[in-house]
Amino acid sequence: MLVRTLAATGLALALAFIVAAPGQAEIVCDTGSVEDGTCDPGTGKQMADSGGASAISADDLPVDAIRKIIRDYLLEHPEVLIEVQQALQARRAAQEAEQARSAIQFYRDELLSDPEAPVAGNPDGAITLVEFFDYRCGYCRRVKPTVETLLAENDDLRLVFKEFPILGPESTMAAYAALAARGQGSYEAFHWALMETDGSFDRDHILSVARSVGLDTERLARDMEDPALDALIERNAALASALGISGTPAFVVGDRLIGGALPLEHFRIAIADARQALQDGAE
Repeated sequence: MLVRTLAATGLALALAFIVAAPGQAEIVCDTGSVEDGTCDPGTGKQMADSGGASAISADDLPVDAIRKIIRDYLLEHPEVLIEVQQALQARRAAQEAEQARSAIQFYRDELLSDPEAPVAGNPDGAITLVEFFDYRCGYCRRVKPTVETLLAENDDLRLVFKEFPILGPESTMAAYAALAARGQGSYEAFHWALMETDGSFDRDHILSVARSVGLDTERLARDMEDPALDALIERNAALASALGISGTPAFVVGDRLIGGALPLEHFRIAIADARQALQDGAE
């Protein structure tokens, strides 16, 4: 039927009427969502009666006639717009996933083997989960129990921390303090404590949290001035950019990039897939 044929081939015109659908619910903190530095009939029937597509070429029709055919068809079948939009979103998601897989492979050493990156869980674990985070990101704090559950469930899971402070100077100060705590062997304890704190992340508060986990705050303040911390945080930012990460939290496991504080089961599936890929590669 000519109406169907023209509607199918002319959907690009109809798409001009589509209002972009909202994306997935906000599950990340990014610079775009920061507020105050925080983120907690007629023509168609005539043509159809004239003998179908073989009776007339679409190229011979006036543009207005084609537009009317498409419009009338879409008014009769509005579900087509939803189907097209879903197909476009699925295609875009597939393209982004493939781009992420390629980038993960290319930057695998930087992701997994940076000697300056703090590690938790099993340091020799076969499966590595890399987390990009900001201490002032509410979604990072929300996903903390999920990360802890994953570590408890998987004795072969290695967690690599990538400080990615994007929510202002206080975020950066907290990242410097956490990294400086490595010198006293207390990075992990301090990390979890910072992830549990609310309110201001000014210097006094950060040092108070450090004191609560037994850190020598005078030494910590000195170690925060180490210029090597600048280089590490800059490397993390460059790596995030190369992977297409612009918000927190973001995770890499296997060849998959997970953006946001997704449900626990999503991470479980990703870890299981990564473990299966390792087994398949060893066979």
